[in-house]
Amino acid sequence: MSRQAVVDRYFMEHRAKLLDVAAFLDRVERGGAEGDDFRMAAFRRAVAVLAEPGASRARRILELLSDPTDTPIDSAAGLKGAFGAYPGGETPA
Repeated sequence: MSRQAVVDRYFMEHRAKLLDVAAFLDRVERGGAEGDDFRMAAFRRAVAVLAEPGASRARRILELLSDPTDTPIDSAAGLKGAFGAYPGGETPA
């Protein structure tokens, strides 16, 4: 599919998603300054990746949000589910 065909077909859908992200960020900011949640720090880094030129942005964002460790935890007891971002800070390159 040509670049123009991709834009013609998918622009409005992704325009709406971009507005959803903007509304989410507005809601978070209206909630006040309570320190930086690791998920929001990761989210801001992911948004910065969107503005970078080049391919593979989806892969880079997924890696940025993923747990880079390869050692399983001893127990999942007490864990309530997925966080959506790695709480250990920046994912190593």
